[in-house]
Amino acid sequence: MLNAECQHSACFGIQHSAVGIDMILAKVVGTVVATRKDERLVSSKLLVARPVDPSGKADGNYLVAVDTVDAGFGETVLIVSGSSARMASGLKDCPVDAAIVGIVDTVQVQD
Repeated sequence: MLNAECQHSACFGIQHSAVGIDMILAKVVGTVVATRKDERLVSSKLLVARPVDPSGKADGNYLVAVDTVDAGFGETVLIVSGSSARMASGLKDCPVDAAIVGIVDTVQVQD
């Protein structure tokens, strides 16, 4: 499959497969505090994450994601975007474009 750069707002600069949006491996690098936001997001924690490659090297632009798994600063996480983000736990019908759906313990790649 050919890869193409995604034009999706949460994935700017990220490469995805031609068959759809993949899960994004990222590191949590900050938090977002928004005192005024859509009422459906009032109890949601927003985190800033930076995509990384499997070795942990930064590999893309920052994005803001709703945290559904209680991730913390410095943790490596799995992020889904688009309609997949709205299927994450507790986000049905919420105006979200990216959601953290997993905390990564290890990544193993064999070439």
